[in-house]
Amino acid sequence: MEESLQVLDTIRLNFNETGLFFLNITLAFIMFGVALGLKIENFKRVALNPKPVFVGVFSQFILMPAMTFLLILIIKPSSSVALGMILVAACPGGNISNFITSMSKGNVELSVSLTGIADLSAIVMTPVNFAFWAGLYSFTSATIIPIQIDTYEMVKTMMLLLALPITIGMIFAYKLPQLTAKIIKPIKILSIIIFLGYIVGALSLNFSYFLEYIHLIVFIVLIHNALALTTGFSMARLFRLSNKDTRTITIETGIQNSGLGLVLIFNPNLFNGLGGMAFIAAWWGIWHILSGLAIGFFWGTKPLTSSVKSLETS
Repeated sequence: MEESLQVLDTIRLNFNETGLFFLNITLAFIMFGVALGLKIENFKRVALNPKPVFVGVFSQFILMPAMTFLLILIIKPSSSVALGMILVAACPGGNISNFITSMSKGNVELSVSLTGIADLSAIVMTPVNFAFWAGLYSFTSATIIPIQIDTYEMVKTMMLLLALPITIGMIFAYKLPQLTAKIIKPIKILSIIIFLGYIVGALSLNFSYFLEYIHLIVFIVLIHNALALTTGFSMARLFRLSNKDTRTITIETGIQNSGLGLVLIFNPNLFNGLGGMAFIAAWWGIWHILSGLAIGFFWGTKPLTSSVKSLETS
């Protein structure tokens, strides 16, 4: 597998400064939309029942990167693909997780709280997780860039794209609650549409590369996403959480903010459009919507029970 994927290590995808600027603005808008649903009261209520939050955060920021690392050791992808997998695993939950949780009859309040905690934690945890796990991996390709992560640049980007729009969104929702109630649903729907356009935009200048090499990473992303969903589900079952919370943590762990990963990948001071990383993050962004909607539809047709059941009957 590694030999066939090594061609991706030599590719640098084109993305000019104007395109990168609009990519950043798009992600900031998406995070602003997510923040409109975050309220201090959510965190206070969750603080009274911290167990599901602990399980969700541990599953997403500790177990998910560790399981990804084990998967990489097993399948032995090329260096840039491995880096892409590690970066996606280090990102916080995706912006559509709250919608998918609602569709799945999960705990939306827990989902919203985990989204907020994950996005704020990611300012530190994403760079730390990426640097740690990438540093453990032995890269054998001669074409890969050395693992020299500009931590300052990564944290600065996270602050601008996560902390700033989330803060503005929460202040907006607090100061203008009536207007927020009217616009929050349209903005969330628009965010999903924009996110897909965001992926297309990231690949539009490199579409020939995408068509030529996408088949190399389709099954890797499928396996990786399935691993993420299984990790979240297993952790929730291990701690004997309710079906409602189990559905939520499964989705929060399996839906990753690969859009944030793309912004970092196309940052010329970080990865400068490294081919394998970009393909992994871009296809993950498309696939996790499809897998999430499928799970949401499936679970949405299943009644909630208080007993612990298997994935097939929960």
